[in-house]
Amino acid sequence: MAYKISDKAILVESGGENILIAESITFERGGLTILDSDYTLSPTFVSDYFTTFQGTLRGYRSGGSSGPTSVNTIDDYPFASDTSATDVGDLTVARNDIAGASSSTHGYIAGGQLDPNGPTRYNVIDKFPFSSDDNASDVGDNTTTRRVSSGHSSSTHGYSSGGYSGSIDNIIDKYPFSSDANASDVGDLSVGRDRTAGHSSSTHGYTSGGGIFPPYSSQNIIDKFPFSTDGNATDVGDLPAIQEGGGGTSSTTHGYLAGGWGPPTLNIIQKFSFVSDGNGSDVGDLTEGRTNSQSASSAPGHGYTNGGSSDTTIDKYSFTSDGNATDVGELTNDDAFAATGHQI
Repeated sequence: MAYKISDKAILVESGGENILIAESITFERGGLTILDSDYTLSPTFVSDYFTTFQGTLRGYRSGGSSGPTSVNTIDDYPFASDTSATDVGDLTVARNDIAGASSSTHGYIAGGQLDPNGPTRYNVIDKFPFSSDDNASDVGDNTTTRRVSSGHSSSTHGYSSGGYSGSIDNIIDKYPFSSDANASDVGDLSVGRDRTAGHSSSTHGYTSGGGIFPPYSSQNIIDKFPFSTDGNATDVGDLPAIQEGGGGTSSTTHGYLAGGWGPPTLNIIQKFSFVSDGNGSDVGDLTEGRTNSQSASSAPGHGYTNGGSSDTTIDKYSFTSDGNATDVGELTNDDAFAATGHQI
């Protein structure tokens, strides 16, 4: 079915999807406007069309630590042009080692700790708006106080998996986007571990890599758990390299893991399929080796890995073809251990 919605645009519904065909449009925080017309679609039209684990406008980096001190900064950077980030708001509590998630309207940050490797851990779930530059608000709690979990996003819920709460955790926590509320424990990873990377398909969350101790050892496990029902994760494959502290991104068909620490510090970009369970492959390199970095996913075609220990670089790599990353901008500071998985 096709609908003429102005002299310049047609909205087509096909196969359960909406496709906007227009001669010229602009899309800013206020909404999507068809030029030379008074017709404006809702501010969330494009972000609702694409899945919440990918964005079309901007990536975000929140929290982290600069040396021995945690920060509360929320940065954003555009997908449309290669440029540096700007500071757009603050978290409720300065912290690092946090798990990020995204709804179509807000970024979420769960857990974390006050200082790198310090004793003070948090269960706070923060939320900040994508529609305006603003500070975050405290909207709920994780089931435990823990750090270095990975974050995941379905269309309705945010998830954090694994981490450290005084011991290595295998918990999968889930919290709603539709209302401000606490998280609930809905399952377990196949193996408890921390410093994992989080990925999201339209139907499942994936947790890859990470570390276990004692003694400390990096892992190559790829776990998968369903969004449609609460339940445990299953081990569905292996990465080509063991790692912890890498940046996880998601295309519509694959999960990506960039950088990390094996040892040594890694620059490789690893990729595994959402379509079928199986092992990953090495498909490219970052501009430099880095660990404890952050990441975001754009639609239709790029992953971003930024920052890390003593690093401000924003790297960008293609989802449509295997290859190396390019340096496309700088963060406002060199914070590591920030939240990952925010995009609009």
